[in-house]
Amino acid sequence: MWIWVSFVAFILSMLALDLGVFNRKSHTMTVKQALSWTAVWVSLSLVFCAGIYFLRGSQSAVEFLTGYLIEYSLSVDNIFVFLLIFGFFQVAPELQHKVLFWGIIGALIMRAVMITIGAALLHNFEWIIYVFGAFLVFTGLKLAFGKDTDVDPEKNPIVNFAKRFVPVTDDYHGDRFFVQRDGRRWATPLFIVLIVVETTDLVFAVDSIPAIFGVTKDPFIVFTSNIFAILGLRSLYFALSGVMDKFHYLKYALSFILSFIGVKMLLSHTAAKIPTPYALAIVALALVVAVVASLLKPQKHENLEV
Repeated sequence: MWIWVSFVAFILSMLALDLGVFNRKSHTMTVKQALSWTAVWVSLSLVFCAGIYFLRGSQSAVEFLTGYLIEYSLSVDNIFVFLLIFGFFQVAPELQHKVLFWGIIGALIMRAVMITIGAALLHNFEWIIYVFGAFLVFTGLKLAFGKDTDVDPEKNPIVNFAKRFVPVTDDYHGDRFFVQRDGRRWATPLFIVLIVVETTDLVFAVDSIPAIFGVTKDPFIVFTSNIFAILGLRSLYFALSGVMDKFHYLKYALSFILSFIGVKMLLSHTAAKIPTPYALAIVALALVVAVVASLLKPQKHENLEV
């Protein structure tokens, strides 16, 4: 229990330090700042992995590192969608940081609930691992061969539901989610953006959390690897948002990773089950190949002259 309490206390203190000290005022995060924060979160994750190694052994450390790498790589899809959302709502760069901060707070809570439910299901109904595995294989194939669809926030049912009960202003009011007007509390468009970000992350969590259960059934490893990856997502967004179109083969790597973990789950109770260290190596290799291939063979764009 003490390790759970210590971990939660550490996460809360880091979030308080982030919002209360380093980012008290809304501002545009530069690429240099984003890379620095990305390095901080990755370093903390590796230090935590080393702590797991000394406290719980090499097997748990490898499971944590594999789960962290899978979740961190799958979060790249979130970055694509965040770009679409912020572009659709025309969110100023200095306001994006606050939306992502509170979006990640909501994501931490939702994922904690989903991990608890998933762990309970696997404990009581072990056969459900085959359902998770088949779902991941299907999702991976759909990602590889399905058509890309644009996010349409206007069709988000939760957003439409919220608008029925809370009036929304036409304009942004700085970084405020709510304002008082005519004796009533009004939501600003920034609050609507936050709702869209939260619901989008919930959809992605449906894919990523079963993938980590394909690596380990230990709730602590699943939770901590997921949380560390999510905490590093915001800085990763600001570091990569301007160059995401350069990694056009990454989609196929993510598709392969989902399908591979799905197969690993389907084989988990057979003689052909895939050891976690091999899974870690295969996931890392898939990501490296996708990045290198994207850089060596850039996507062709039509040059339009006016």
